[in-house]
Amino acid sequence: MIALVAVENCNYSFDKLFSYRIPLKFSEILSPGMRVLVPFGRGSTLRQGFVFDIISEKSSDDTKLKDIDSVLDAEALLSDELVKLASWVRDRCFCTYFSAAKALLPGGMCLKTEKVYSCAEDILPERYEKLSFDEKAVIDFLRKKKAPVRESAVFKKLGFTKESLILKRMVRLKLITESSDAFSRVNDLSVSLIRLSDDYLNDEIGGLTDKQKEAVSVVRDIGAASVKEISYFSGVGESVIRTLIKKGIFESFSVPVKREIAVNTDTEYKKPVLSLSQRKVYDRILESYNKRDFNSSLLFGVTGSGKTSVYLELIDYVLAEGRSVIVLVPEISLTPQTFSIFSSRYGKNVAVLHSALSMGERYDEWKRIASGEVSVVIGTRSAVFAPIKNLGLIIIDEEQEHTYKSEMSPRYNAKDVARFRCSYNNAFLLLASATPSVETYAKAVNGKMLLCELTERFGKAELPEVKTIDMTDKSLVSHFFAVSDPLADEIETNLKNKEQSILLVNRRGFNTFVVCSDCKNVVTCPKCSISMTYHSANNRLMCHYCGFSLPFTEKCPTCGAENIRYSGYGTQRIEQELNVRFPEARVLRMDADTTAQKNGHEKVLSAFAKGEYDILIGTQMVAKGLDFPDVTLVGITSADKELYNNDFRCSERSFDLITQVVGRAGRGSRKGRAVIQTLVPENPIISVASRQDYKKFFNNEIRMRKALVYPPFCDLCEISFSGPDKEAVLSCANVFFEKFVAINEAEYHEQKVIVLGPMAPKVSKVNDLFRQRILIKCKNNADFRELISRLLKEISNDKLYKNIAVFADINPENLN
Repeated sequence: MIALVAVENCNYSFDKLFSYRIPLKFSEILSPGMRVLVPFGRGSTLRQGFVFDIISEKSSDDTKLKDIDSVLDAEALLSDELVKLASWVRDRCFCTYFSAAKALLPGGMCLKTEKVYSCAEDILPERYEKLSFDEKAVIDFLRKKKAPVRESAVFKKLGFTKESLILKRMVRLKLITESSDAFSRVNDLSVSLIRLSDDYLNDEIGGLTDKQKEAVSVVRDIGAASVKEISYFSGVGESVIRTLIKKGIFESFSVPVKREIAVNTDTEYKKPVLSLSQRKVYDRILESYNKRDFNSSLLFGVTGSGKTSVYLELIDYVLAEGRSVIVLVPEISLTPQTFSIFSSRYGKNVAVLHSALSMGERYDEWKRIASGEVSVVIGTRSAVFAPIKNLGLIIIDEEQEHTYKSEMSPRYNAKDVARFRCSYNNAFLLLASATPSVETYAKAVNGKMLLCELTERFGKAELPEVKTIDMTDKSLVSHFFAVSDPLADEIETNLKNKEQSILLVNRRGFNTFVVCSDCKNVVTCPKCSISMTYHSANNRLMCHYCGFSLPFTEKCPTCGAENIRYSGYGTQRIEQELNVRFPEARVLRMDADTTAQKNGHEKVLSAFAKGEYDILIGTQMVAKGLDFPDVTLVGITSADKELYNNDFRCSERSFDLITQVVGRAGRGSRKGRAVIQTLVPENPIISVASRQDYKKFFNNEIRMRKALVYPPFCDLCEISFSGPDKEAVLSCANVFFEKFVAINEAEYHEQKVIVLGPMAPKVSKVNDLFRQRILIKCKNNADFRELISRLLKEISNDKLYKNIAVFADINPENLN
């Protein structure tokens, strides 16, 4: 029997499924989806791998195959579906088999292969005396250990650097032995309990003190308990319990426990009753779910129309059928609110997966899902890989969000993965949004998926009244404030009425750029081609791309003049301004800086929901999906940031952001208002967004996309190049371009393409790496992917460009 194994740390240029013989001792236990250790390369170094398939055909050179060294799992981590999904991701995302399989597991579950060392048993005393001080230290340390010791542990204990060759030299001299083993970064959480030893279960125990008798009596009654519990119920100290363990009367043992995810239960959840329009939409989606006249549906409804209530009803129906559900949300900030609603409705039948959980928490939630304990999974992008059984429905909320597309390898889109899983499981896909992506809405209106609409807000709630403030009118802005006088007046009104307000600020930090008034140079990051942002919290200039920082300065780093001007504004500056203008107001800031700690999003949103704060300032994380009935005012401090970007989606993103944040106001019984500050009030995007007129926006946008040939009228493939040598990066991009044109004309002429570039992106250098890119307008099919894969491998094998990183991304969300 031969196993086809995806091996870690393989370069994409030679990646494939490698064949290994299955030793007889593993033939009955090994199955696809398990992890193994296999010897790889000339040195037969042990590497971790995933078994993708097992075949019985013997090849002519099977005698040259190496044996699998060890099996790392008692049962398969990846089901047949997920193994097929990993192959699908590999084909479409231009990544290795191993990285595709690894992406399907929560962080920390993949093992780390490391060298381990043991002391040789035949070191004579006279040879030991001739060893160096460091060699003796290694021998003494290893002799104390019963099991082989990891290389990192030896280095840490003895103070060796990673570059030290002492262990390799001692292996060569046969003073120590070397092997490899695999270690997990996350394991089961366990607690230590105490019970009576078998010899003392029923018999009376003599020779005990009164305190010891009391402790024994408690354990005999309970059966097993922790040291603290025994101490509490018996009134004895821990030393008494330790003494009973030493005597062999008590014994200690470990029991695995699950890490519980905290649920916000501050507000009682009441199941909503659907309105007539909601019921009509629900009935149509349910009909499609049962008949399968469509495999997917777009639930398109204005902000506050009650889309969540509709799909909760659909979830109830799917669960009643005995099937399972995955619900995706775009932001971690939305997960606590969604999880709270679902937990109130479905209790312990819900699991949550997102990157803000600890590795241990994600591991335990993944095990609950894989074991079939839960039927509903909520999470961000990676939750689409949840190992849930009998999948019947996937819901993607705010489906237009760019966060559903991974910007790291493998560069998958969660919506595409959801379509694969729904097809495999004969499940239904529901996309929901008030501002669907142009591509999704185009599919819906063209009959490729079911379109259901909610045109009015739920109940008595109305869409907010919107004011547009022209920030070029200096009479509306006083004292260099970033908040205009009309917006400040609205905030004042809300404070008097004891109503809450939300302000969207598109940049974090205090000042967004720093410029010298003498030489006119903007202070930029030395590692990136981007301006530095001043943060008042730590009094430093920071780069938001690579993390480089400088202390606050009044001196220009270019000309030395002490005439530095700090300009622009971020969340910290707006927070300070509001504290000055409204000293009685309780102001809360929500951005990447204030939510960095564990459960940071939940703490901020919970405090605001309880009414502990009057004004919430935040970046885009406050714009989507949040529901606060007491919020009657929303302000956008600058609506212009996305409007004139160099991305063909800039109009779509501006419309989406404005519409969504305006939709946070007036979701309760009171009328909402919104104030949009802009330098270009006549811009049509701002006008249609303030009216939440998506259809007019779509009709204008789709004409532009068709004229310029952009999605949905084509697919986009971005080829990115980065490296430390600017000229080498440009040369590599030009060679790729020439090769692509030549092979496309000679062998793939049926692939009709439009090629743009090579060209530098807006941020042309990041972390000392220069960047170039090529954009290809294409049709994403197997032949096109084969062409791109072939060229990626050719460039990777060219030694001239060994220091250049090249990767392909199909339909990227961010072209900046």
